[in-house]
Amino acid sequence: MIKVTGIKLENPTILAAGIMGTTGASLARVAKGGAGAVITKSIGPEPKEGHKNPSMINLGYGFLNAMGLPNPSYPDFKNELAIAKKESGTPVIASIFGGTEEEFVEVAQGLLKSKPDAFELNVSCPHALGYGASVGSNPDAVESITAAVKDAVDIPVWVKLTPNVTDIVSIGDAAQRGGADAVVAINTVKGMAIDIESGYPILGNRFGGLSGKAVKPVAVKCVYDLYTALEIPVIGVGGVYTWQDAIEMMMAGATAVQIGSAVHEGLEVFSSIATGIEIFIAEKGYKSITDVIGLAHERI
Repeated sequence: MIKVTGIKLENPTILAAGIMGTTGASLARVAKGGAGAVITKSIGPEPKEGHKNPSMINLGYGFLNAMGLPNPSYPDFKNELAIAKKESGTPVIASIFGGTEEEFVEVAQGLLKSKPDAFELNVSCPHALGYGASVGSNPDAVESITAAVKDAVDIPVWVKLTPNVTDIVSIGDAAQRGGADAVVAINTVKGMAIDIESGYPILGNRFGGLSGKAVKPVAVKCVYDLYTALEIPVIGVGGVYTWQDAIEMMMAGATAVQIGSAVHEGLEVFSSIATGIEIFIAEKGYKSITDVIGLAHERI
């Protein structure tokens, strides 16, 4: 058991946004597979079809995707969120996006009746023009959006940060100034793949976001830096496939870890990581999992 921004999780594993989060049934399935909490697909103010295919490729060492934030919009997602809340038995966090603070507030207020446990503000998607990282690379925008949503709702607000900036700490600090209860680091890293036979970019959008094992060192460094600088919790995400990955992320400073690409290998990843963490804590003689959080900062 661990608390994240006042939310009780049976274990520190969380389903990352964008993975099996499009329906209430799929979110409940992941929760029953062992996740400590689940996060919905990012939901916006208007329906979006997303980018044309191919929108995702397996590189062997990670995934490159350019989905383009496809979603039904918040009016059509309210029922799915309510189903997830009713059937999952775990905390459900709603990931939301918009192009302005007014749009973020509109979506948040539109989903409040479905009673999410928290909101995660997606200001970090690298491949949706006018959204995500287009907003999240500007500290002033991040601060104002966070403050607007925080003023409009009475539940915790998490802010998901992009690594595609010169200084992620300045963005995390902006979220904290805006009243964020936690930051989430990181979203995908900008990337591209080209078919050498034809010379064409492989993704329909030409470029996308890299996730999976390849980005873990980047995520660990971002979590480490944010933990050093901020007073609010940091939730780690990026390349977590095993309990060892999760422990490493937590030693860098993560209070909990989100799992995305690893779900491709099966839903048992959540229970496997949670069990591994428990065994590690017991074997090492730690009193609780909180003893591990930020441990690497004490080893200087």
